[in-house]
Amino acid sequence: MKSSEEKFMRLAIDLATENIKNGGGPFGAVIVKDGEVIATGCNRVTASNDPTAHAEVNAIRAACKALDTFILKGCEIYSSCEPCPMCLGAIYWAHLDKLYYAGNKHDAADAGFDDSFIYKELELTPEDRRLKTEVLLEKEALRVFESWKAQEDKVEY
Repeated sequence: MKSSEEKFMRLAIDLATENIKNGGGPFGAVIVKDGEVIATGCNRVTASNDPTAHAEVNAIRAACKALDTFILKGCEIYSSCEPCPMCLGAIYWAHLDKLYYAGNKHDAADAGFDDSFIYKELELTPEDRRLKTEVLLEKEALRVFESWKAQEDKVEY
């Protein structure tokens, strides 16, 4: 691994360490473009009472704001730990070029952050999941997608 990559990963780890002292969770993330830090994020779930305030999501939001775009092509993300399913989804939706992480999901589970149940739930049919799920007004919702498909000036993502 190149020293610049290690430098950015150390920054993510340092952010995670510092975040613990500031009442947050032990996760940090850094987004880099062309060798420059564009944005950082820390886990602020309990500090902000927001279950989506994970380090990677916060970094993605900050990078999108800084670059005035919702597509982060040309950027890389450094995470102090392997991203959870929500964060991994956000990384894919943001179209980041590369993901680097330090600790893995097993390390996180050992520290009390076990997201393996989510992976297992995704393999099940909706009716077999722990979360009670019911489909309502599907045909009405399909009209929304038809409207989207017919929209000539839509911004696709």
